[in-house]
Amino acid sequence: MPLEYGFPPVAAADARILILGSMPGRASLDVVRYYAHPRNAFWRIMGDLLGAGPELPYELRLQKLTAAGIALWDVIAACERYGSLDADIVTGSVQANDFATFFAAHPGITRIYFNGTAAEAAFRRHVLPEFGDRLPPQWRLPSTSPAHAARGYAEKLSAWSVLVAPDKAAAAAYNRPL
Repeated sequence: MPLEYGFPPVAAADARILILGSMPGRASLDVVRYYAHPRNAFWRIMGDLLGAGPELPYELRLQKLTAAGIALWDVIAACERYGSLDADIVTGSVQANDFATFFAAHPGITRIYFNGTAAEAAFRRHVLPEFGDRLPPQWRLPSTSPAHAARGYAEKLSAWSVLVAPDKAAAAAYNRPL
């Protein structure tokens, strides 16, 4: 099975927040765009929080994220995967992205948010051992993937609002360093 490769980071030099997914799904890989699956709530949430909704052209959405100080990337640079889901990733095939170079180029990152449990687990397994306690605080947010429908949109939006209002009471349950 051939390796699938992720995307480069979307980040301005002055980024303050890093949002990490695990690895782009099939719909995203097919069009080379982050969160391209039409039922993934990521861009709808970004629309409600930052005006970067799915109705805008993709490049404009990315510009709005970077203007807000948000960088977007995935933990996994390459892997073998049988399908589109995180559960389909072949464990021993994972190659992590080069976070040492990324953090050196983006020293202003003060918060890291994981888009779901799989991104957090991959980061803790493949990246964190290299850095120890030399990283900014990290938080897990509910996955925006349509495969994780246990939480409704309103609950996800409330949790993700920590991006624009880190002290917001509605996001307090998710706004704790891990």
